Amino acid sequence: MTFDPRAFRDALGRFATGIAVATTRDGEGAPVGVTVNSVTSVSLEPPLVLFCLDRAANTLPAFEAAPGFALNILEEGQQDLSIRFSLFHAPDRWDGVAREAWETGSPILEGCLASLECVRHAVYDGGDHVILVGRVVRLVAREDGRPLLYWRGAYGRIG
Repeated sequence: MTFDPRAFRDALGRFATGIAVATTRDGEGAPVGVTVNSVTSVSLEPPLVLFCLDRAANTLPAFEAAPGFALNILEEGQQDLSIRFSLFHAPDRWDGVAREAWETGSPILEGCLASLECVRHAVYDGGDHVILVGRVVRLVAREDGRPLLYWRGAYGRIG
């Protein structure tokens, strides 16, 4: 490698990404959530999406064990949710968070630009991350609103 990890991270920081909160339930049925920006569509047929989760994340065991997950795509006014679910230790992170549950039981956060409920399709090694692929079984998407963005290590806006 001719560059250091910081240079790699800085270069990728030039690629603006949306922000989502990935959610599931742990073995006792408690809600689990984590802020992610490594989200992408994989396939239209079948409808597949993926997100990546750091191997050091305290939420990883719940996502690896769960039969499904949801991706809640945040809108511009939901930076507080992004911050709340990015904290490593936040036992009260679910306090006051409006949500519902669909077929898999994964929390669907209210007010998001879109929410996609998935059943696990595959899990892959991704170096220091794990790649979780889900088959979308239900979704909802708003027609209005603007995405919450992340660019160069900070929140950003379109325009």
